[in-house]
Amino acid sequence: MTNSTSTTSTSPAPGTRAGRREWTALGVLMLPLLLVSMDVSVLYFAIPSISADLEPSGTQQLWIFDIYAFVLAGLLMTMGSLGDRIGRRKLLLFGAAAFGTASVVAAYANSPETLIAARALLGIGGATLMPSTMAIIRTMFTDPGQRAKAIGMWSGVMTGGIALGSVMSGVLVEYFWWGSVFLVNLPAMVLLLALGPVLLPESKNPEPGRFDFLSVPLSMAAVLPVIYGVKEIPSEGWKPLYVVSIAVGLVFAALFVHRQRTAESPLISPALFRGRGFAPAVVLNLISSFAMMGSAYFTTQYLQSVLGKSSMEAALWALLPTVLVGVAAPVAAQLVQRGVHRAHVVSGGFVVAACGYGLLTLAGTDSMWLVLAGAGVLAAGIVSVMSQMMDLALGTVPVGNAGSASSLLETGAEFGGALGMAVLGSIGTAVYRHDIPSGVPAAAHETLGGALAVAGQLPGRTGDALTTAARAAFTSGMNAAAIAGALLLLGAAALATATLRKVHVREPEAEPTAPEPTEALV
Repeated sequence: MTNSTSTTSTSPAPGTRAGRREWTALGVLMLPLLLVSMDVSVLYFAIPSISADLEPSGTQQLWIFDIYAFVLAGLLMTMGSLGDRIGRRKLLLFGAAAFGTASVVAAYANSPETLIAARALLGIGGATLMPSTMAIIRTMFTDPGQRAKAIGMWSGVMTGGIALGSVMSGVLVEYFWWGSVFLVNLPAMVLLLALGPVLLPESKNPEPGRFDFLSVPLSMAAVLPVIYGVKEIPSEGWKPLYVVSIAVGLVFAALFVHRQRTAESPLISPALFRGRGFAPAVVLNLISSFAMMGSAYFTTQYLQSVLGKSSMEAALWALLPTVLVGVAAPVAAQLVQRGVHRAHVVSGGFVVAACGYGLLTLAGTDSMWLVLAGAGVLAAGIVSVMSQMMDLALGTVPVGNAGSASSLLETGAEFGGALGMAVLGSIGTAVYRHDIPSGVPAAAHETLGGALAVAGQLPGRTGDALTTAARAAFTSGMNAAAIAGALLLLGAAALATATLRKVHVREPEAEPTAPEPTEALV
């Protein structure tokens, strides 16, 4: 439907170079992305104040932490497909309004139930924002070199936001009250709502078909049980509940895939995987997330529990490795633009990341700089891979399916991160339990945190001996997990070479987007 003030919004012709307006719009998009990624870790320092104020039960406290990530992961595919149908900008602005509203509700929550509900709404908003931002980048930047640069910035902001969230929460809680960690979201969301309609283009699939409502609960039933199971295994072990949860999720995943292959208008079109390079990009991106989150599981505990840093000190030191992240993706993009085959750049990124894990295998109980260097090298290698995989995946699909493609990448990354913590965490835990001296209390035998708590109650040298032994056992577990991580990444390097060496991305022909009633910009 059009009127006298409407204009047809179309994607730029392939190869058209973006100008100042598009780069300004990218800056606007980075703000909500930063906040969505920060919300993953923003409660690290706020939870003690929340516990003192709202007095949640142990179960409620876990849900306050976890509900955001669960809802986010469960709705990514739905929201990516919805954006392709109703318009990515429209969905982005709706998500920004929901995210801002939920932030206010969370900031002034007067009960655990209200805060849990607000965190769930934040997850819904986050699920609309993440695939929409990437899909809009695909629409705005049709020149391959510029798009690679924009996606590299997207990757850096996403990775840096997770590290920055814990630090910001510590600073805000130090000087304000715990609700301030949510109110910090408001200025960015207001800015997005004000400038988005002016700067961001609207785009959608002109022939999306009917929305497949049955696929929505199937996708959530496939994602949530698996994420829940693999998320709990590192800390709780392979209990029957978590194994059954994963199995149930896999059953629903099979049903979801069958539905997508047989439905007349699927939520996720199987045709996406016929794009040369798309399937390898999803798999290699998942492995990258596996490696990144698997290492974070150990390095954060190492800084706090092995080196004895306070939470704030550990969070500040953890920012140091992210310095390399800012240059990794642009360097990878430059190499591809200068003629280095993408397969070689990606394989090199995996090898660099494996070297980061290699440094972690050498760490002792007093090796802060070595661990930070290892984490930095690892992050640089992984971000260079992830930025290239996002660029490859988006470059192989039509603009009309950019939202669905983005959501698949993000869902794969969520799975990969959870699997990384579960698998590498389990390896580290097994080595810890093997190396911890026999005869120690059960709590000390289970985790390093439990051992330190027990040691604090023991007299003098006995407590010191247990502390030393537990820290050494944890470090040995980290070394073993790092060996496994390095071997996985070297295997991923070989896989990248094999699957990408014959992939030469050709820009899909851009489809015209359906006319949208927008104010003409002259």
